[in-house]
Amino acid sequence: MKTPLKQANRLRRRIRVRAKIRGTAKRPRLVVFRSLLHHYAQLIDDDKGVTLANASDLKEKKGRKSDKARNIGLKIAEIAKEKKITVCVFDRNGYRYHGRVKAIAEGAREGGLQF
Repeated sequence: MKTPLKQANRLRRRIRVRAKIRGTAKRPRLVVFRSLLHHYAQLIDDDKGVTLANASDLKEKKGRKSDKARNIGLKIAEIAKEKKITVCVFDRNGYRYHGRVKAIAEGAREGGLQF
């Protein structure tokens, strides 16, 4: 279980970063969320408050967490291509740019998204 201090620090970082990042329809915000077992990614248009695309690893059962995270990045890039989105803003959601978060970003770049 996470300690309250770690969680509070992540929320503080999240609020600070979100004040500077804004997604639009042409350049949506790619938000990453990770739980202990799963990973989620969304493309969000903040002007309208709408989720344009999402991907998760809920259906994948086997494999390492970092490999699953990279696949999430590839999936979200593929969905974005179908919706003709090539550029986005990366929002790490208060997490460090390391490990699984970095794997999602690298997978999205491999799939053709530009940050």
